[in-house]
Amino acid sequence: MSVAARVEEEMGVKLGYEVGYAIRFEDCTSDKTIMKYVIDGSLLREFLSTHLLDDYTCLIIDEAHERTLHTDILFGSIKDIARVRPGFKLLISSATLDAQKFSEYFDNAPIFNIPGKPYPVQVCYTKAPEANYISAAITTAMQLHISQKNGDILVFLTGQYEIGAVQESLQHTCRVLGSKIYELMICPIYANLPPDMQSKIFEPTPPGVRKVVLATNIVEASITIDGVYSPKTRMESLLVVPVVFKSFCSSHVGPGHCFRLYTQRAFHNELEENTVPEIQRTNLTNVVLTLKVFFF
Repeated sequence: MSVAARVEEEMGVKLGYEVGYAIRFEDCTSDKTIMKYVIDGSLLREFLSTHLLDDYTCLIIDEAHERTLHTDILFGSIKDIARVRPGFKLLISSATLDAQKFSEYFDNAPIFNIPGKPYPVQVCYTKAPEANYISAAITTAMQLHISQKNGDILVFLTGQYEIGAVQESLQHTCRVLGSKIYELMICPIYANLPPDMQSKIFEPTPPGVRKVVLATNIVEASITIDGVYSPKTRMESLLVVPVVFKSFCSSHVGPGHCFRLYTQRAFHNELEENTVPEIQRTNLTNVVLTLKVFFF
C-alpha cells in the first residue's frame, strides 16, 4: 500500500485508478489501472486461477533474493509463462541476489547492473554482546538524538509489538527530559498500519525536529524515506538476535552511519551470509495440497 501511495503521489494521479494495489481482502484497483502493486501471496493466488496471468503484459518481482515460499513457487510458474507468451516482459530485481544464477535459470536472460549511491557508510558495532536488543535500540536512538545535530534515524525491529514498545519508551523518555532536548518525531511503519499513518514517514521533518522511524523490513524492502536511507547489506534485519539498527543521513545528499547491535566478531563468525530459503525450512504440506488441487 505504501509503495502504491507513493507512486500515485509522484505521478499526480488518484490511487485506485491508474495506480492501485491488491492485498488480501482488499482490492484498490479499477478498469483504468495500468500499474498494480501486489504481495507475492496475492500474485500466486491470481496465478492459480489464471495460469498465464493474461491480465498482465509486464511483471516485476522485486527483492528476489529474499526467496520467500511464494516467490520460489512463482519463479517456476512464470518461467513457463515467459516461454509461451512472446510479448510477456519479466523483470527480476534485487540489490544482492546472484544475478548469474537467476539469469541461467530464466534461459540466460540478460543482466542489467545499475550502480548504487557512492556515499560511504560508517559501520559501528557494539564492544560486547547485548543481552536485550530492544533496550539497546532505545538507548542508542536516544544517545544519537541527544548527541548528534543532524540526520534522522531508522530503527529496524521484528514486528508491530516491538515497534509499539519502543515507541512508548521513547515517548516516555522525551516527556521526562522535556525542554532539555529538542523534539523527536516518532513514526512507526509496519504492514498492518493504516495507509494514512504509514504516509507520515514521507512528510518532511520540520526545522528543529528529528524524525525517528520505527520499522519492520517493509522499509528495507521497497521504500526510501527522505532524510533516512537504508543501503543494502549482507545482513537480514529481522533475525531474532540483536538486530540491525541504522541511522543515516539521506542517501541523496551525503554519507551516513550504520549501528549494528552486536559485535563485529558475531557478524563475521556467527551469522549466516545468506538466509536459508523458506522453501528449505518450512513444512510444505499446504503448498503441495494447494498445487494438487489446481493442477491435478
